[in-house]
Amino acid sequence: MSSAQLSLEQLTAEIAAGTVDTVVLAMTDMQGRLQGKRIAADYFLSDVVPHAAEGCGYLLAVDIDMNTVDGYEVSSWESGYGDLVFVPDFSTLRRVPWQPATAMVQCDMVHHDGKPVAVSPRQILKRQLDRLAAYGWHAYAGTELEFIVFKDTYEQAWDKNYQALTPVNQYNVDYSIIGTARIEPLLRRLRNEMAGAGLIVESAKGECNLGQHEIAFKYADALRTCDNHAVYKTGAKEIADQEGYSLTFMAKYNEREGNSCHIHLSLRDDAGRPVMAGEGPNGFSRTMEHFLAGQLACLAEFSLLLAPNINSYKRFVAGSFAPTAIAWGRDNRTCALRVVGHGPSLRFENRVPGGDVNPYLAVAALIAAGLHGVEQQLELEPEFTGNAYASDAPRVPATLRDAVELFEQSSAAAEAFGKDVVGHYVHAGRTELAAYDAAITDWERRRGFERL
Repeated sequence: MSSAQLSLEQLTAEIAAGTVDTVVLAMTDMQGRLQGKRIAADYFLSDVVPHAAEGCGYLLAVDIDMNTVDGYEVSSWESGYGDLVFVPDFSTLRRVPWQPATAMVQCDMVHHDGKPVAVSPRQILKRQLDRLAAYGWHAYAGTELEFIVFKDTYEQAWDKNYQALTPVNQYNVDYSIIGTARIEPLLRRLRNEMAGAGLIVESAKGECNLGQHEIAFKYADALRTCDNHAVYKTGAKEIADQEGYSLTFMAKYNEREGNSCHIHLSLRDDAGRPVMAGEGPNGFSRTMEHFLAGQLACLAEFSLLLAPNINSYKRFVAGSFAPTAIAWGRDNRTCALRVVGHGPSLRFENRVPGGDVNPYLAVAALIAAGLHGVEQQLELEPEFTGNAYASDAPRVPATLRDAVELFEQSSAAAEAFGKDVVGHYVHAGRTELAAYDAAITDWERRRGFERL
């Protein structure tokens, strides 16, 4: 256990010593956000540890504005918007260095009868991990989140209607040491305090859009990676706010390069041996061939879990380093699926998700797609070489509307996730589409106010 992670015994000792007085009790909602309560530390030990805690079930039945939405089975006016149970996963206990005297624990959502809430993102991933475990396999994942930093505070950005914000860099700082030095005090805080929260930091680098940066963290088992991802996104915003900045992970902030979240995935067996490497073509095992073929077969149908918002689909522009072609290639960044590494490090990278992705849903989708390929013994098509943007390969869905329809109609999704999960997230997608269809945008006003 790292010094950042806490056992329940250590937390108890720190509470007794007065070095921890607050515990953040958090779950991850449909949008991938941490939601929950700040609990007085003594009450956490006396009541939450032995009995868990409760919170309104609408946390899994609202839109991004926290509006109540009709049509969900898990929580509604008809059911009285009752509570669900927050069950702490004590293996996630950690310090929160950017808040004084604070620890955090992440939770699973269960019903009062103890049954897991099937539509909860963390439970959706755990179900797919259980399916893998039946084969004796375990998933390891890494998520690479990009973000754009502005000199405006979050309040100033709100007051400006998110227009005419000032990015921290005025030019492309991809790999630039000078460009990243300009914002190094913030980046250094992010790196060090995430390390203090138990994430293993690899590096920070500039990216292409103005003010765009990426901090990379070492891969871990899939559940741990997704837990860390959720903590990082929340913590990065809190730290930026404390420093007088704002930052965004939205998939496409402007017409320049979007914020990606490339996801790397590999498998190991019960003995810790790599599953994907083998003696076949490209150094693949047969499992890797089937697993990768499953990614190709299911990518379009599962894209709702990889790109969950209207804005997500604005990223998919030819020549932008965001994929448009459903193809795989060795170290080929024009393909949706990029295979990297050799031998024990062999893995694939899915380049479809943006910074707005819910990591639990996306990693669950990758595992489910791979198992579909294994169970159907799908054969892997030849590697794509060259510029996939200019190819005739199948395309990534162009809109959220397309993705919702594909997910709803997918027999692979119904088999992997169950009809309750499919129905829940189809409804979430349609709710977002209805809100967007009803909105009047600045683009419409600029084009139509005088000239139409």
